[in-house]
Amino acid sequence: MSYTIDRTFTGESFDTIVERTRAALADKGFGVLTEIDVKATMKKKIDVEMGDYLILGACNPKMAFEAIKLEPRVGAMLPCNVIVRKTGDDEVMVSAIDPVASMQAIPNQTLKDVAVQVREMLAGAIEGV
Repeated sequence: MSYTIDRTFTGESFDTIVERTRAALADKGFGVLTEIDVKATMKKKIDVEMGDYLILGACNPKMAFEAIKLEPRVGAMLPCNVIVRKTGDDEVMVSAIDPVASMQAIPNQTLKDVAVQVREMLAGAIEGV
C-alpha cells in the first residue's frame, strides 16, 4: 500500500502549484495550520542546498474532531501533511499522506472508517490542484 496520494505537474512553477494546492485544500474544507519551508530550514540549520520542498500541515476541523473523539491520542498523527516539492527541472509533485495507511497502527475500525472519508477528501483536493 502506498502511503501517499500523488500528482505530478510539468511546465508549471513551484509557486503556482503551491497556490493551487492551498486553494484545492480549502475547497475540500482543509485549512493549513502549519507550513515548513524545508529548503530554507536545511540551508539555515545545516547549510545544505536542496530543491523547493514545502510541507503544509492540513486539517479539516470536522474530521479531526471526529477522529479525536474516537481516539484521543490520534492527535499525535495530525494534521494531514501535504508536500509540494520540485522533482525535476520542469516538474513539481504534490503528495498528501494517505490517512488510511497512517491509521493502520491503531486498532479502531470506526477511526479507520473516518480515515477512508479523509482519504477521499484529500484525493479530491490533490485531483483539484
